[in-house]
Amino acid sequence: MEKSCTIQDVFERFYPVYEKKHELPAHHRKAAFHIMKCKTGVFGVNISVCEDCGCISIHNNSCRSRCCPMCQEFPKEKWIDAQKENVLDAPYYHVVFTVPEELNPIIYSNQKLLYDALYHAASSTLDELAKDSKYLGADIGYICILHTWGSAMNYHPHIHTIVLGGGLDKDSKWKDTGGKFFLPYGVIAKVFRGKYLCELKSLWNDSRLEFHGTAEKYQNHYCFKELLDECYKKDWVAYCKETFNGAQSVINYLGKYTHRIAISNHRIKSMTEATVTYAVKDYKNKGQWKEKTVPGEEFIRRFLMHVPPKRFVRIRHYGLLSCRNKSKKMTHCRNLLGCKKYISALKNRSATEMIKLLYNIDVCRCSSCGGKMVPHLPDKHTPSVLAHMRC
Repeated sequence: MEKSCTIQDVFERFYPVYEKKHELPAHHRKAAFHIMKCKTGVFGVNISVCEDCGCISIHNNSCRSRCCPMCQEFPKEKWIDAQKENVLDAPYYHVVFTVPEELNPIIYSNQKLLYDALYHAASSTLDELAKDSKYLGADIGYICILHTWGSAMNYHPHIHTIVLGGGLDKDSKWKDTGGKFFLPYGVIAKVFRGKYLCELKSLWNDSRLEFHGTAEKYQNHYCFKELLDECYKKDWVAYCKETFNGAQSVINYLGKYTHRIAISNHRIKSMTEATVTYAVKDYKNKGQWKEKTVPGEEFIRRFLMHVPPKRFVRIRHYGLLSCRNKSKKMTHCRNLLGCKKYISALKNRSATEMIKLLYNIDVCRCSSCGGKMVPHLPDKHTPSVLAHMRC
């Protein structure tokens, strides 16, 4: 049994066999290639030489894939830093929208369409209810983030939303509810259910849906109608986590959800010639951690289920935080609340400057003597060691 293995190790061992047995879409193959080749030199290398002692430093480039567990920390820090200018010293709420598991087969067969529908239903629900004077009567701002996994890497599509706890009324004045979340959970769930199923039905009527695997039966009108009826009868789950105040706490909280992938390296406990063991949360037992062992190819299958469609945007901004509004309206909100503006620390900085600021690592200094490191540029008589970028 091997210890301290990584997702890259798992893919190197089990993916080639899995690929031979299955016809995989291009974005799955690309994600697997990136994970296996990340920081191996395939995506290029950076070579630096110390001017004083001649020490050579070689750094293999990362793949920059959003599905790679080794490539999320730096983009996450950059994204969070950029959000500082759009965060207010005001209450925020974390609302989660989920769908019944009966819809999973049809959603997986139509990922881009029905993931988009999740965003449409969630955003329309929040906008409609927030503008209702019975609840708040204001335009709000929020961020939506799609996750498709449960702790065991099972298929569980849901939307996380970070919601500003107030907004601008029709007179452009700030309005909030004094610290209490302004929307009843039951009302959110019912409205979200109606909007999502309405869009699903519309897509089916327009013959825009595909049906694969266990979803094939829903091509039949009666089977599809039975599915809708069953989902309408269910109580859908939409819940809100406790509020948190202060811009810095919001920024830190965002990082937990924005650049997360289905599973991280630290949860891989061991790997054998045939199996992979990883840590999962047992929500039926108060969220206690336990170990789960699956065949290696099953691990690959579960991981690839959560590779998003090509060019799919997972992080979306709405209302006061949408691109066309946030510069003017967030400035207005900040003035109304008397909030100071948080300035980005990483904006317009080079990669080496950002690394030094974030991790206190000076890549321009020699680790041996402290001298200045300069790029190594091979002459025409020296074979180039730089590989071409492939992404």
